[in-house]
Amino acid sequence: MCGIAGGSWTSRGKPLDESVLRRMTDALVHRGPDDFGNYFSTSNGQLAGGAALGFRRLSIIDLSGGHQPMSNEDGSVWIAFNGEVYNYRELKPELTRLGHQFRTSSDTECIVHAYEQWGRDCVTHLRGMFAFAIWDNRRRTLFLARDRLGQKPLVYRLADNRLTFASELKALLQIPGMPREIEPQAVADFVTLQYVPHPRTMLRGYSKLPPGHWAEFHAATGDFIVQRYWEAPYRRRDSTEASTQTAPDSIDWKGQLRKTLTEAVQIRMRCDVPFGAFLSGGVDSTIITGLMQQQSERPVQTFSIGFSEKQFDERSYAREAATKLGTDHHEFVVDPSAVEMLPKLVWHYDEPFADSSAIPTMYLSQLTRQHVTVALTGDGGDELFAGYDRYLAVDLASKIDRLPRLVRAAMTSSLWQKLPSSVHQKSRIRQVKRFLAALGQTPERRYANWVSIFDDARRPGLFSRDFLQTLNGYDSASFLMNAYDRCAERDIVQRTTCVDLETYLPCDILTKVDIASMAFSLECRSPFMDHHVVELASRIPRGLKLQGRRGKRILIETFADLLPASIQTRRKMGFGVPLDHWFRNSLRSLVADTLLDRRCLDRGYFDPSAIRRLVDEHTSSQWDHSARLWLLLVFELWQQRFVDGSNS
Repeated sequence: MCGIAGGSWTSRGKPLDESVLRRMTDALVHRGPDDFGNYFSTSNGQLAGGAALGFRRLSIIDLSGGHQPMSNEDGSVWIAFNGEVYNYRELKPELTRLGHQFRTSSDTECIVHAYEQWGRDCVTHLRGMFAFAIWDNRRRTLFLARDRLGQKPLVYRLADNRLTFASELKALLQIPGMPREIEPQAVADFVTLQYVPHPRTMLRGYSKLPPGHWAEFHAATGDFIVQRYWEAPYRRRDSTEASTQTAPDSIDWKGQLRKTLTEAVQIRMRCDVPFGAFLSGGVDSTIITGLMQQQSERPVQTFSIGFSEKQFDERSYAREAATKLGTDHHEFVVDPSAVEMLPKLVWHYDEPFADSSAIPTMYLSQLTRQHVTVALTGDGGDELFAGYDRYLAVDLASKIDRLPRLVRAAMTSSLWQKLPSSVHQKSRIRQVKRFLAALGQTPERRYANWVSIFDDARRPGLFSRDFLQTLNGYDSASFLMNAYDRCAERDIVQRTTCVDLETYLPCDILTKVDIASMAFSLECRSPFMDHHVVELASRIPRGLKLQGRRGKRILIETFADLLPASIQTRRKMGFGVPLDHWFRNSLRSLVADTLLDRRCLDRGYFDPSAIRRLVDEHTSSQWDHSARLWLLLVFELWQQRFVDGSNS
C-alpha cells in the first residue's frame, strides 16, 4: 500500500522537476512512511516528451525487494503502484513460462511483466485493489489504471500539454500554479449525495479515474483516452437464455458462495506483516473474521471500538462474535470528538466528504494500526446481498406501484404529511411520511431522493438565486440516474443494489475506509470486493437475498456456523456518531461561528436565510438537520483549508 504521483508531458508541456515531485510525494507520506523513490524520463533526440514517477511505500509484501518505481529487465517499462495484487503468486509462473525474468518477489513486478505481455489488457489479469501508472518508454505513453471496484484512488489533471496524477488531490496541489476554482456542478452533487462522484472533483479541471477504467496519455501527440474495462454483470436475461439454462437451486448457490468467499479471504491473508480484522459484530465482519480464523493456525487479532452512547455501541455483539470464533480481541472505548478529528478529516479527504462515520472509522484505524499493518473488513456485503433497510422500502414501493390508481392516490395524499412526528431523523412516523411522499415518483427518482441529504424539494431553497442560474437546470441526481440506465436488471431491488455498487460503494464507503485507514498507514482489504465474489453475487437471484423483511438471507444461511444466533437476527446498526446531540451541545458554537460567519454566508452558493433557518431549527430542537449541518460545516472548513488558505 503506497502513495503515487507524477506526470507526463509533450515537447510543449512543462516537465515536473525533482523538487516538485518530491513535494508531491511528501504530501502522501502517510500512505507510505517506509520508503520513497522517483524516476524521470526526458526527451532524447527523436523521443518527444517525458515522464516522472514518484512513490511513497508502506511495506507489505517483499519487504526488502519492493522498492519503486520499478522497471522491467531493460528499463523500457517503469511503474509506480498503489495497492495489492493478490494473485501475484499465480501470475508469476505463467509470466515466467512466457519468457519474463523476475528479480523480486513483489506483486509490483508482476504488473510490469503483465503489461509487457498483454499491454492494456494486463488489468484483466489482475485480481486485487490497485491504482498504478506505467511509463512505456518505447511507446512514449503513460498508462493509468484503477481497480474494478474503486478501492484505490487515482486523480489527474490534463492541461497545457501535460497530464499529472496522484493518489490524492493534495499532492497535485503541490505543483506551482495549479488553480483552485470550485466546480459548480460538483457543489450540487455534494449537497445531494454527501460526496463528489467520479469523474468530477470539487475543483474544476481535476478528475478522478473511475473504477474499472484505464487511461493513456501519448507524450508524442498529447492524445488522451479513457476506457472502461470491467463492470459487474448485472444484466437482463432474455426468455431464450432463461429457457435454455437450468437455474441453480439455493443449495448450489450456497456452495458457490461458500467456496468463492472463502478463497477470497484466503488470498487476502497473504502478507509479510502482522494482520487482523475489523470486527463490528455485524454479519459481514463476523463472516470474514470467521473465515480467517478457519484458515489460521493461531487466534486472529480482531478490533472494535465502542462509544458511551448506547445507540452507537456494538461492543457486546463484537465480543460475542470474538468469543464464538476464538479470536484475540482488542476492544477500545473512545469518546469521539469532532473538534479533534475535523481538521484531520478535512485535510485527509481532500474534498468535502460528509459521511460522518468517517470519524469512528479514523479512530478505529488509528487504534488498530498500533497492533497490525493490515486489516480485513466486511465492506461490500450490504450492497451485494441487499443488506440495507432501504432495499426493503424499494421492494415495498414497487409493490404499491402495482396497486390500483385510486389506492395509490390515497396513499400519496398530502394529509399524511400533517401527522405529528418526532424531530429525529430515524423516528418511525417521519420515515413513513417520507416514504409516502415519494410514492408518486418514478422508482429511480424516488430512490435518489431517499438517499439524498438535500433532496429535490430542499435543494432549490438552499441555493442562492445566482448559483441556481449558474447551474442552469443541472440535475444533481444524474449520477444515480445514469447508473440506473446501465443496470439493466428487470427487478428494481437488484437494479438498485447494482446502482449502489457503482455509486455509493466506491464514492462513499470505499473512499471513507481507504482515506481513514491510510491516514494512519493501515492497509484495509475487503474480501467481498473480490471481483469473483461480486460477479457471483450479481447472478444470485434476488429472492435468495431479500426474503420477507430481512436481507442477506443467503449470506446468513450459508455461513450460519460462523454467526452467533443474536447476530443472525439483529438489525443493522450502522457506524455513526451522535451528530444530533453534538450540534445542540458541544458543537453548537462551532456550527454557529462557522456557518453564520460572514465569510461563509457571502460565498454565494447558498441563501443565507436558508442557512440561518437550518441552524435555528436544529438548535431549538424543532427539527433534526444534523446530517445537513454536518455537510455544510465540512464544506466550509474544506474551503477555508484548500481554497482560501495554504494546504502545505
